[in-house]
Amino acid sequence: MLSYRHAFHAGNHADVLKHLVLTEVLQYLLRKDKPLWYIDTHAGIGQYTLNPRPPAGQAEWLDGIARLWRCPDLPTALEPYVERVRALNPDGKLRYYPGSPRLAADLLRPGDSAWLYELLGKDCSVLQENFVGNRQVRCEEADGFAALKGLLPPAPRRGVICIDPSYELKTDYQRLLDTLQDALRRFENGCYLAWYPIVQRQQALELPARLRALGAPRWLRAELRVKSPPAEGYGLYGSGMFVINPPWTLTNTLRDLLPWLAGCLALDEAAAHTLEFQMP
Repeated sequence: MLSYRHAFHAGNHADVLKHLVLTEVLQYLLRKDKPLWYIDTHAGIGQYTLNPRPPAGQAEWLDGIARLWRCPDLPTALEPYVERVRALNPDGKLRYYPGSPRLAADLLRPGDSAWLYELLGKDCSVLQENFVGNRQVRCEEADGFAALKGLLPPAPRRGVICIDPSYELKTDYQRLLDTLQDALRRFENGCYLAWYPIVQRQQALELPARLRALGAPRWLRAELRVKSPPAEGYGLYGSGMFVINPPWTLTNTLRDLLPWLAGCLALDEAAAHTLEFQMP
């Protein structure tokens, strides 16, 4: 069983890929002077405190966002994402990391809205506390897969939907596919960001092909692998983002950044990246 809890892995290589893509997508879509909804089906607590002296095996952020934080020659295209992290750490010391909800909420303009769903009661309570007083953000304790149906199509007919389950349950793989298939029927023009783990498990390895088989006319798949597959078990050695209806600029941005990230975040010589897309 893979257990990908947001708090445990905050700021790791998978978050770097996920949040780079999210930042790029939102910044592009927010250029248009029309309202937009951001929907997060698995929100977590929204932002995280990084342990400066993590126990062995719990230092993932040190090989993720920390490497970008101290990089003297950061690529220009990465700066918008890293600046959002810096905004949460104004004294220059990396102590806090923004999850997808915080990144999105801080980018939204007046008139935009964020809908955040978290199934775990304790996490949802913290999520609500992190956004108390922010009238643009609505947090609910609910199954985000199911809740998404009631929001589509969004009132402004413009939306970014982020789906990144923990994959603790094997059924999460099929639920992701079913949810996207249903969502595309309800809101075919939405921009959907689906995160997935790269692990030595059949459901995970087959997922990219099954996502392509959904038949969306425009899509992009970006993967970042930072080390060799584990000899035993289901350890995370990479992750991917599958974007339906991506901004046209995202392809070129990732074409430039993925090789650099694979080198910067490499944990062994097997680090690599994948970028494929369909843009008719």
